[in-house]
Amino acid sequence: MLKKISIVGAGPGDPELLTVKAHRLLKQADVVLYDSLMGTEILKLIPWHAQKIHVGKTYNDNQNQEERQIRINQMMKENYLAGKKVVRLKTGDPLIFGRGVEEIRYLIENQLDYELVPGITAGIAAANHFEIPITERAKNTTLMFCTGTTAKNDMEQFQAISYMIKKGTPLILYMGLKNLPNIIEKFNEEGVSMQTPICAASKVSYSEEDWVSGTLENILQNLEEHPLATPTILLIGENLQSLRDQHEAYRHQFSEKAI
Repeated sequence: MLKKISIVGAGPGDPELLTVKAHRLLKQADVVLYDSLMGTEILKLIPWHAQKIHVGKTYNDNQNQEERQIRINQMMKENYLAGKKVVRLKTGDPLIFGRGVEEIRYLIENQLDYELVPGITAGIAAANHFEIPITERAKNTTLMFCTGTTAKNDMEQFQAISYMIKKGTPLILYMGLKNLPNIIEKFNEEGVSMQTPICAASKVSYSEEDWVSGTLENILQNLEEHPLATPTILLIGENLQSLRDQHEAYRHQFSEKAI
């Protein structure tokens, strides 16, 4: 009996954020097809005898993405038919803003046995690492995820998103750093308050993790003064003040009382 293909979410990069199942499957793998931006510490978990194949993309690498995806699909199939245990290791979660759906459809169409293993997506990791309450009882009961660019390179989606932000719904924005000036301009046109808090979180869960906070009005200036490396996640919403800031306020308050 042929072994199944595992499409595995690797999370944001810290190997300790892998699920137990993801860790076990990596240890059992014969072939691992992995994305760009994969944490080096995660790759070290792959056994020495397993074949590690980089199949990812990077910004402006001039790859034809359709051809790249065809190659990935073919490699999964070829190794599966050779009786190997294949792990398709994807950053974050396989079904959030990646090509995981396309890969699963290919496996279904070719009647290849597979399993899907979720991972922690970078937006959720960023909210936790920087203590940003993306949902809170009696304040916000909905949450939006979107990308900063679309296949058509238009801004149409941000009209509806603006309405939701004005209603108090927080936004977790992926791949939006480059397009942030245009996004802020669109928000302004749609009547979103420029005092709305925003946090930019860079390389979440890596040792070089960093962040910049501010409002829609001043975040571009803040980022110019403190540039961030990609990948960067943006968290936007009226109730998204970091609990870290509240800790600082409490410490300041108590220190004044002690004087």
